[in-house]
Amino acid sequence: MKLRKFESWVVDSPIRRIERYLVMQWFKRTVALNAGAAILEVGCGQGQGAKLISEAYQPGALYLLDLDLKMIKKANRRLKGPHRERIYSCVGDAARLPFRGSALDAVFGFGFLHHVPAWRDGLAEVVRVLKHGGVYFMEEHYPGLYQNFITRRILVHPDVDRFNSLDLHRAFQNAGLTLTHTFELKRLGILGVGVKADAQSILEKVK
Repeated sequence: MKLRKFESWVVDSPIRRIERYLVMQWFKRTVALNAGAAILEVGCGQGQGAKLISEAYQPGALYLLDLDLKMIKKANRRLKGPHRERIYSCVGDAARLPFRGSALDAVFGFGFLHHVPAWRDGLAEVVRVLKHGGVYFMEEHYPGLYQNFITRRILVHPDVDRFNSLDLHRAFQNAGLTLTHTFELKRLGILGVGVKADAQSILEKVK
């Protein structure tokens, strides 16, 4: 789902930039990735998340995907520096990712999944494109945050089949992702790291 003009401003506001920076610091402290990894950010927006990912993890290839061509163009203008030649962007649907299966080491999502009407399909696509042992870095919001009396009048989100904490945890289990680390406010949202791996690999990564 494309964002309204006001919501596009909100997600790139100074407050949201600080929040996303703190989220990335939590991700970085929680799970390391080898330099040179192949990484996808779904719902890249105007490119701030991509900049943080590039600085924190030094990917060999960073793929940016957004449903809105305007966001892709803004991200391309923002992203500069020594890693720019390793960043590739495209317009695409989170429920039909344009990547072959088991192609990526990590997927990042800064609050994209709750914007996807068929969110279970979006989660299944994340699992499909991850390698075994691949990592899904997730920041997500629950309806208590974006469908309250104020926000539902100024922000646009799907309003059918929205997930809460229990729904999301069940969907992770059904999709074949194990949540190894979480920080959650059950009525508002969650930071999580999901691993696509066998049990032994998961235990080794948690250690």
